[in-house]
Amino acid sequence: MGSAEVELRIENLRDQIRLHNYNYHVLDAPTISDAEYDTLFHELVVLEEKYPEYASPDSPTQRVGGEVAERFERVPHPAPILSLANAFDEGDVYAWYDRILKLDQRVGDAQFVVEPKLDGLTVVLRYENGIFVQGATRGNGEVGEDITHNLRTVRSLPLKIPVVQGKQSAPDHLVVRGEALIYLDDFAALNARLMEAGEKTYVNPRNTASGALRQLDPALTASRPINFMCYAVIDGIELESQEAVLAFLIDMGFPVVEGVTIAENIDDAVHSANAWMEKRDELSYEADGVVIKINNVSLYESLGVVGKDPRAAVAYKFPAQIVTTKLEEIRVNVGRTGVITPYAVLSPVEVGGVTVRQATLHNFDFIDEKDIRVGDRVYIKRAGDVIPYVIGPVLDARIGEERLYSIPETCPSCRSPLEKIEGEVGFYCVNAACPTQLVRNLEHFASRGAMDIEGLGIKIAELLVTSEMIRDVADIYQLTTSNLLELEGFGEKKAENLVEAIERSKNQPLNRLINALGIRNVGETVAMDLATEFRDLGSLRKASMQQLEEVEGIGPIVAGTIVDWMAQGSNQQVLQKLRGAGVWPIMAVELLDQDELPLHGLTFVLTGTLASYTRQEAKTLIESNGGKVTGSVSKKTDYLLAGEKAGSKQEKAEALGVSILNESELEALLSR
Repeated sequence: MGSAEVELRIENLRDQIRLHNYNYHVLDAPTISDAEYDTLFHELVVLEEKYPEYASPDSPTQRVGGEVAERFERVPHPAPILSLANAFDEGDVYAWYDRILKLDQRVGDAQFVVEPKLDGLTVVLRYENGIFVQGATRGNGEVGEDITHNLRTVRSLPLKIPVVQGKQSAPDHLVVRGEALIYLDDFAALNARLMEAGEKTYVNPRNTASGALRQLDPALTASRPINFMCYAVIDGIELESQEAVLAFLIDMGFPVVEGVTIAENIDDAVHSANAWMEKRDELSYEADGVVIKINNVSLYESLGVVGKDPRAAVAYKFPAQIVTTKLEEIRVNVGRTGVITPYAVLSPVEVGGVTVRQATLHNFDFIDEKDIRVGDRVYIKRAGDVIPYVIGPVLDARIGEERLYSIPETCPSCRSPLEKIEGEVGFYCVNAACPTQLVRNLEHFASRGAMDIEGLGIKIAELLVTSEMIRDVADIYQLTTSNLLELEGFGEKKAENLVEAIERSKNQPLNRLINALGIRNVGETVAMDLATEFRDLGSLRKASMQQLEEVEGIGPIVAGTIVDWMAQGSNQQVLQKLRGAGVWPIMAVELLDQDELPLHGLTFVLTGTLASYTRQEAKTLIESNGGKVTGSVSKKTDYLLAGEKAGSKQEKAEALGVSILNESELEALLSR
């Protein structure tokens, strides 16, 4: 390339990388894979090294990517929160080692620490006198975003550093660095719940954790299964080695990654890194590589920084688990609540040692937004045990024969017309007798949080439905031992045990039965509120939208799904059968008669940091004394229990004339 072409290419790469940094760090919506980003970044590094005359202080190679979102307060870091240079094979690792060895011969005798490179959101936590006081994102490396309130909802993050007997106590001031992430099993379970509720599912754990932490409502953050792992001390204490840092963090009560290894030399470090690569699919979290760093902190720091990268550490990246293959067909699954979910049928392709033939497409909006077509060559990613998912089409591979996808008009299981619920992503089959739904509904009806029928799992549910012994969930109360003995795999004892378990379930309370019915958007908490308010299924069946919306915590969407469910003729038949079988619990008087409890009939909202209680302890205290705790202030709120930094909830309470209590005043209420 001529000089003009080189300059143009460098500027083009910088513009692309800046855009991708913005999409990834600010919008939490990356448009390319990590591997593609690494390729662009590596090309820019090579060009800038080869043509130093085009060096620029505003190049993405000179700072950590990511701009601070304007909606958050800015938090300056006590020291630069740096990124790492990348190595893509053993040759790159040894080249990195040779460079730092030339700078300091002590590197030849150094130990190395090898630990996984967690793929989450980097956060910086500040503690004063052992108390968590502030948390921020990495931002641009110098200044981050204040997400303290959201981080307080992360259960694995210690709000107070415990003083462990026989071990050092926390320093007066401490700043640590770690990663907020979602474990793969939790991510799969979260998407399954969202899918059943007809809501948008997430593409990957990293963006889910980042998006939940970088928004303004801590209640949403709390609803996501975010975890935290700590791996560095930024300020507050000086330690001799990274090994000592990890031991210190463990003593302080921080979660750290298990299996970190100490290598005696670079060869051992490379061997250990390769061992991590071999077990990447066994990890419970996403990692995009391993970090190899010098163990000795003094030597580490003396090697300094080049550009945005510390010289004494390198990220040895895993080979990308992204492949391309042909999308042969788009099919749909039917969920328990009738939600219809699309998935891709693929030309078989190997990803990380596993042959993949199907991958999730999340929802119909995703197909439309990404312009995914039948016959497309598509990018597929698989991480750990999470179901493989389609990232998007390879647009350059299109040959004009690809076909736009049309959403089906009928259910693939029962051929009933599908319905689109206003304000929701999903399409639904609303036929309660749909065979596929029935299997899932039966499994849910018998689950531990519902009627708790031991021995009635998914396999037995399938057997009962396919044999046509069961046409709706109420039919299980007509089963007899002789019926069950007709089914494959049932002996006398197994049949008797299941019939006894079904009979015992008739004694479950009303809230369990409401939950068991499988009404969309009605889980255990809403079921308890409905049971307390309406006391039996007859009253609930007659409830209007207005009556339902008067129940604290139930809005128009949930009220609408309850009214719709009760209006279905097939569901009314289920209720009749349940009543005929004696499964018609009335809310127990002892659960409703709480007049003697000091907080009976009072509704509370909690806000701010309490001095004497954790939030959960205060909630339990109020509820055990007859009160109710909700998440938002309204005209129905009796008291706001406010601690330090109460914020907007206190302002709203003042505007509505809601009484505001401190902890002493709450205790006075309890003793009245």
